[in-house]
Amino acid sequence: MTRKTWLIAATVAILGIATVAYPLPWLVVRDGEQWRFAFPGWEGTTFTLRWMHSVEKEDWEEWFKVTDTGAIEITGTRFKTFGAGVPSHAGKETHLDNGWVVMTGIDRIVDPLAVQAAVEEHYRMIFAGHVTVLSHGDPPPILEFAVEKAPLWRALPALIRPWLS
Repeated sequence: MTRKTWLIAATVAILGIATVAYPLPWLVVRDGEQWRFAFPGWEGTTFTLRWMHSVEKEDWEEWFKVTDTGAIEITGTRFKTFGAGVPSHAGKETHLDNGWVVMTGIDRIVDPLAVQAAVEEHYRMIFAGHVTVLSHGDPPPILEFAVEKAPLWRALPALIRPWLS
């Protein structure tokens, strides 16, 4: 092996090891201690939770983003009907958009975020345009969303799982 070939191989090996071993931020969805799903969790990462309201039988959405400190922040919500306990406005702006009540500028930290993903409510997570079903089984799981730093090898099974479902 020539010196140049050896240097290239060593560089590739070091970069490969660093990529697998270096802790990166992951948006983790936990079911108890298990990482059920993982997504890249850099600052500015956004995702949506969508579910069907148990009484109104209409879809609701909440929009979230990862802040510069690695916390999860709710930025807005949209729903079709008001019910008991729903504020008439939240955040900086509330308006109607094609039959939806939209509230934006909420910008409130909700970290960690816990969700009881009941099957009857069809909980889904939307990340990068891909819909991942969160609801399963009875009793419904309480899922916890948080940003955690971990090497790629730790996140890999949970990172692949949403794209296989």
